[in-house]
Amino acid sequence: MTEPVTAWGIVRKLTWEEVLVLVGVLVAAWLAAALLRWLIRQLAERTPARLRLMTLRLLPLSRLAIGLAAVVIIVPRLIEPKFQNVIALVASLGVAFAFAFKDYASCLLAGLVTVLENTYQPGDWIEVDGTYGEVKSIGLRAVRLVTPDDTEVSVPHLRLWSASIFNASSGSRSLLCVAEFYLDPEHEASVVRARLTEVARQSAYRKPESPIVVIVLEKPWGTHYRLKAYVKESREQFLFITDLTVRGKEALRVLGVRCAHATYAVQE
Repeated sequence: MTEPVTAWGIVRKLTWEEVLVLVGVLVAAWLAAALLRWLIRQLAERTPARLRLMTLRLLPLSRLAIGLAAVVIIVPRLIEPKFQNVIALVASLGVAFAFAFKDYASCLLAGLVTVLENTYQPGDWIEVDGTYGEVKSIGLRAVRLVTPDDTEVSVPHLRLWSASIFNASSGSRSLLCVAEFYLDPEHEASVVRARLTEVARQSAYRKPESPIVVIVLEKPWGTHYRLKAYVKESREQFLFITDLTVRGKEALRVLGVRCAHATYAVQE
């Protein structure tokens, strides 16, 4: 059982007893990780609610610590402590890390470009890959957005190279909001347009002295109105759109204007 096992490269010859020791270390690390995972989950269920997530955060940290401990034990038993072996190991690890972290390095570079070009900044409302939200912070690797539904999204700066980034506010507290109205075509368009303009002008959310535009588009099913105005505070944009929609519908009802009704085809 003391016959050496021949390895290649910088790995030294191992006896079967040493192989069994290494296997034992791996098994012990796996068992320790499973036991800690069970203990941490049990502890999280018994701790106060405010500490539950903090306790669960120990799960990945514990697995990382056990993995590093196993590597520290195994590597000296596999590698001959010679200068050329250490150099070869470091070079191999360097190549591996270069491939593994090339995207991370690209994120860092894109983050630097973002800061220098001021593509977006905290407080801006941006859209990336269909995700729209307010920029809360700009980290080294990613930008953190909070959507209107209060969901936090981390978007890697890497998307700067390949995706279009839509910035609705561009450093301003105000941004343009649009309320949509779909009306029956049988109405006086000039009267409706003037009334919608007045609705926007009277809104408490509107930025003072900002322009109001009403776009009218004729469609096969009716007339499409787009009421465009600037909100006073970007965080109130959805309240502004709601206010325009509710008061605009009421104003149109008073005028006797009906909403458009699309015809739907029914398939048997």
